[in-house]
Amino acid sequence: METLATLSPAFDVSTLRSAFPILERKLNGKPLVYLDNAATSQKPQVVLDALLDYYSNFNANIHRGIHTLAEEATAAYESTRDTVKDFIGAARREEIIFTRGATEAINLVAFTWGRTHLGKGDEILISGMEHHSNIVPWQMICEEKKAVLKVIPVTDSGELDMDAFHKLLSARTKLVAVVHVSNSLGTVNPVKALIDAAHAVGALALIDGAQSTVHLDIDVTGMDCDFFAFSGHKVYGPTGVGVLYGKKSILDEMPPFMGGGEMIKEVTFGKTTYNELPYKYEAGTPNIADTVALRSALDFVTATSKKAIRAHENELLQYGTGLLEQVPGLRILGRAKEKASVLSFVIDGIHPQDVGVLLDNQGIAVRTGHHCTQPLMDRFGVPGTVRASFAMYNTKEEIDRLFAGVSKAVKMLL
Repeated sequence: METLATLSPAFDVSTLRSAFPILERKLNGKPLVYLDNAATSQKPQVVLDALLDYYSNFNANIHRGIHTLAEEATAAYESTRDTVKDFIGAARREEIIFTRGATEAINLVAFTWGRTHLGKGDEILISGMEHHSNIVPWQMICEEKKAVLKVIPVTDSGELDMDAFHKLLSARTKLVAVVHVSNSLGTVNPVKALIDAAHAVGALALIDGAQSTVHLDIDVTGMDCDFFAFSGHKVYGPTGVGVLYGKKSILDEMPPFMGGGEMIKEVTFGKTTYNELPYKYEAGTPNIADTVALRSALDFVTATSKKAIRAHENELLQYGTGLLEQVPGLRILGRAKEKASVLSFVIDGIHPQDVGVLLDNQGIAVRTGHHCTQPLMDRFGVPGTVRASFAMYNTKEEIDRLFAGVSKAVKMLL
């Protein structure tokens, strides 16, 4: 495993932290310790500057104008598409569809591809660790089309039961839709093996990359997924913008998701013809400013080095795991061999929300609850967990404060 000693000399946590203004804030008189990165990451100054620059200097609607501001806004918007293409290893820029986030991206696939390709008795496979956004759309479309939703079990260590997965696969399987990295456990799933197995039975594969895109090197061409979804706000970018990647051959034959401006070539009262990719799926005025700023976020991550970030986060994960294991009655959920920087835990006799409130009083922001993975919580027999999730700007000193805060909560509540 890479350690902090092997990081690039350019990776300096103190310098990195100075790029994130919110980290200077104090909560309840104490310096903020932000450990809720799996929910949303904080934004570097370059992203904030990009938003202000757009609204201050070239705010205009895109694609439809010939004046200078419209052309500048269009160029900036489309430049982000090129950056995303390279960031996730897509082959073509027209395979990058901008959405409001990973949730909308998954819904787009469910209600376009799903409506036209699913029939009675067809099967979709998801996993037992899915976020609700990769469960509910498939339940809705299965109910409508009388298809069947099947679930890959999760082991006690928080890994997918691959033997059970292969037994669930059949000629009836039309889609395998699986999270890349669990937001609740940190488990990194073997997506390449899942994709290859899906293709072997003639099924397509959708990967929910909402958690993985910020931590792992993503190569959608190499993994050969048919769809890949992620949200900008978890990759140090703005809220309200996300991406659906889809193979061009599949996107071409899918119907539009929404109707309106931009997604058309010609409209008459008798008939409408649809635009080419990617615009067929981008009806109406998009979230221009946040899409423009997303480029700055992805460039920031690339310049910082994903390899260095990942090594730092792995070091924090190991350090935090070792400390929290010393807390009496504390149990960590998710012991997968491959994990991202998420520590999810419960403490015997204490409700997770009570721990979260006491930590907040000490300036420590964590997430408590079911993390939009209620079926997974049911699998482990808990109402929810306390989740600390780490990012490039977190430090060992902050984890020391987390350990001290949890230890204090145990003494106060038991």
